[in-house]
Amino acid sequence: LARAGVVDAGGRGLCLLLDALVEVVTGESLRPAIEPVPAARPPATAVRETGSEAYAYEVQYLLHATDEAVARLRGELDALGDSLVIVGDGDTWNVHVHVNDVGAAIEAGVVAGRPHRITVTRFADQVPPPPPAAQPDGRAAVVVATGAGIAELFAAEGATVVPANPSTGELLDAIRATGAARVVVLPNDPNTRSVASAAAREAHGLGVKVSVVPTRSPVQALAALAVRDPKRRFEDDVIAMAEAAGACRYAEVCHASKEALTVAGPCRPGDVLALVEGEVHLIGADLLDTCTAVVDRMLGGGGELVTLLCGADAPEGLADRVREHVERSWPFVEVQAYEGGQPHYPLLLGVE
Repeated sequence: LARAGVVDAGGRGLCLLLDALVEVVTGESLRPAIEPVPAARPPATAVRETGSEAYAYEVQYLLHATDEAVARLRGELDALGDSLVIVGDGDTWNVHVHVNDVGAAIEAGVVAGRPHRITVTRFADQVPPPPPAAQPDGRAAVVVATGAGIAELFAAEGATVVPANPSTGELLDAIRATGAARVVVLPNDPNTRSVASAAAREAHGLGVKVSVVPTRSPVQALAALAVRDPKRRFEDDVIAMAEAAGACRYAEVCHASKEALTVAGPCRPGDVLALVEGEVHLIGADLLDTCTAVVDRMLGGGGELVTLLCGADAPEGLADRVREHVERSWPFVEVQAYEGGQPHYPLLLGVE
């Protein structure tokens, strides 16, 4: 790391935590314990992570071999080059070495066992990465949403809305279409989070900084967007949004489509299910009764604000009747209700 002009991120983070602790306890602000190391000037070839420049090739492969064969291989490769690393679990081994004689390094692996996924890198062919492209100004939010009403709510908050179950390319196109240099993505679904992370990595290569706030429900995204503040640093704004989303507990009410055994007991097709944070907590026969029961259960753990999103299949007046119940049973709790229009779930609710 020192040779490459890189700061150890984990060590630097620990020092920052300790500095913050000292400042809180003593009230005195300290100078950072580690000054940032200037980046090394890019050489004509890429900086190798370790080892002598006398060796021109990096050889890596996976190897199926016995402990005894690996011990012999270690001695043979050590005589061929440097930066030798062999790690494994007694059956599959990961072999890494810098050499000049590529053939001998691979043949030694063939003698020891069965090598596969062999890669050879010539250091002279590696080119330093180009400098990052100039970034446009501004920030933006991209939100994944299902339901016309929910999409309108997010659009009113200035967010770009992407339909549910997007591909990585669709999310990346939405990120680029914002024209912003810093974009926050709200996936609103555990399954979409990995897609959002992949799109964020692709956007980074295009010079756009993207942070994914791992929202699992539209009500969490509404809570996150409510605390956005363009006057804050982007990183601080993302932290505030993540904290707001995490402080919003969410629930979903739907009808069972088949017989199943849940943590709340067995259910049959047509039963009303109330899921809290993705787990079935209540099974009922009446939609309204189940909705009010799950609100009571969630508010039993504390809360000041309840957000209701009515689905496309919700009976008329469902939100009003849930609101009336909250006003009677929890007089100090505020209720906000919207027509979400989402399919499959007559009611989505959040408690903050």
